[in-house]
Amino acid sequence: MSKPARPRATLTEVAERAGVSKATASKVLNGRPGVAEETRRLVREAIAELGYVPTTGPRETPAPQTIHVVFDTILNMYAVYVLDGIISGGRELGVEVVTSSLESEVPGHNDPIGADRIREIAAQGAAGLVVVTAQLTAADLDACEQLGLPLVVIDPANPLDERVTSLGATNWAGGVQATRHLLDLGHTRIGFAGGPPGSLPARERLHGYREALESAGVEVDPALTGAGKFYAETGAALTERMLDLDDPPTAIFAASDSIAVGVIRTARRRGLDIPGDLSVVGFDDTYNAMWVEPPLTTVKQPLRQMGRVAARTVLDLAAGKVPDSHHVQLATSLVVRESTAPPR
Repeated sequence: MSKPARPRATLTEVAERAGVSKATASKVLNGRPGVAEETRRLVREAIAELGYVPTTGPRETPAPQTIHVVFDTILNMYAVYVLDGIISGGRELGVEVVTSSLESEVPGHNDPIGADRIREIAAQGAAGLVVVTAQLTAADLDACEQLGLPLVVIDPANPLDERVTSLGATNWAGGVQATRHLLDLGHTRIGFAGGPPGSLPARERLHGYREALESAGVEVDPALTGAGKFYAETGAALTERMLDLDDPPTAIFAASDSIAVGVIRTARRRGLDIPGDLSVVGFDDTYNAMWVEPPLTTVKQPLRQMGRVAARTVLDLAAGKVPDSHHVQLATSLVVRESTAPPR
């Protein structure tokens, strides 16, 4: 009696044996660029070991591609808007979105991604990886390159080399827009409640603030600047310190809407009128800006559009397309509401 025929090996099994994504295995099989030589060797060995033969007959309906998205945290409105854009973009492109967060059990502390986690994501068959506002090490980038896992970073937390395709808003220009608006209203004592010192977008917003002041001939006072996480608590603490100065600010530019909420709450708790005694500008234009009282003047960054573009870009990379630019910046715009007015 003859033995039953062994089931034909699948490309998914090849990818699992090689420890790479299905998209990467397909790239090697079809001779497309963008895969490290060591990864090609692993895939070829898996093909040989499994006796994989590409089918030329009728194919089963393929499982939908997936994009894996890693956030530093999802506990803010910024993340919600970006995720909504990625999901919308994925739906338009016919792919599924898997999300995870680096938020640890220690409040305010985020774990690194790590090469091991990247290998797990590749082994799960993700077509590509989108990382949002989290730091990436050289080892992380090497792991993506070796595994042939396409990578796109939204608002990178640290400077990255030319291997990485990144997306963001024109943060420097947004900082200039916010500060210039306050200058045009007549303010000269303008504080800056900033984000994390290590955050590239936060630093760009600070540089825009400084540029606007210097261009207007207004001295930058170090006592009017401070930094912290993108939380309301940061705005509260910095506002307390600035309002205790002998010459307090008449306006504060906050590096995020969440920080701006802390600024407004603290100023009002201390008996100040917004905007009569203190004008406030935020950054992001999330629901926080529309529902805080008074409604917040803020710099709008196209968060949903950033998510949609990231989804499309990572799939283009998976298909072997070369991006026109390794860093794409989408324009910001100032949205004037009721939290700003000329100083008394």
